[in-house]
Amino acid sequence: MRQGDMGRLLLLAAIWGASFLFMRVATPVFGSLNTAFLRVFFGCLGLIALLLILRVKLTFNGKALPAVLLGVINSAVPFVMYCLAAKWLPAGYSAILNATTPLMGVLIGGLLFSEQFTLRKLSGVVLGLAGIVLLTTTGSLALTHDVLLGIAACLVATACYAMAGFLTKKWIGDRGGLDAKLVALGSQMGATLFMLPIFITSVAVQPAVDWQHPGVWLCVLALGLVCTAWAYILFFRLIADIGPLKTLTVTFLIPPFGVLWGYLFLGETISSGFIGGGLVIIVAVWLVTGSVKPKAEIKDVSLKS
Repeated sequence: MRQGDMGRLLLLAAIWGASFLFMRVATPVFGSLNTAFLRVFFGCLGLIALLLILRVKLTFNGKALPAVLLGVINSAVPFVMYCLAAKWLPAGYSAILNATTPLMGVLIGGLLFSEQFTLRKLSGVVLGLAGIVLLTTTGSLALTHDVLLGIAACLVATACYAMAGFLTKKWIGDRGGLDAKLVALGSQMGATLFMLPIFITSVAVQPAVDWQHPGVWLCVLALGLVCTAWAYILFFRLIADIGPLKTLTVTFLIPPFGVLWGYLFLGETISSGFIGGGLVIIVAVWLVTGSVKPKAEIKDVSLKS
């Protein structure tokens, strides 16, 4: 992996690490479904504005429908799941469970997309998960019904992320590629359209929401414009450059940033396992993403766009 790719992977992890804090603030006030919709809505608006500023031609070359469907799988469903989990789980637990995405990627890739199972990949995933547990100390949490629902919601989200990574390559990359900004826009348009009737129903039937919270609105805007619009441009570009499985290892790096932002901006304490866990995660990321020279020439199947 090139240094530039690793830099973008770290930047993406830093952005998404902050998203758990923003959801934890916004969800109790605006509600899970409302927060999820507002995130994709502002993400979509942010992408439209960015593409207009950059004068990007909105030409999807026959890939508009796949991009829209990716939005449902990679944004709408996971965002709803994590917003629901934010009602029942501490942000640290959601961040830990989010790190199962590469594990889901290895399993789904091997079972459905002919990805090769290797001892290196499986060892990296297991070691990464061990590092996450060591890194984040969230205290004891009784396995109540609500907690189990929160855990299940997070696992559904990570399965969607893993599936979307491979579908992006199959639907977009293997069909000639597409500008990452257009893939991001199409996906957020799909997520917004999918969530709109759910949002309308939620506002109509749920108890009235007090929308007059400027701090919460700042969190929602950050979720939409930074953690979604900008982040998904980085995400789809990384899939194009380094492939879905390596891109999914970003989830190993998210919890350290989540803990760091909490320490810097919310006064949260860093656990004693922060440094040790961080080192373990670095080794895990190297195991899964590091290059191994093949014995024979392997055809390049990376996405070019």
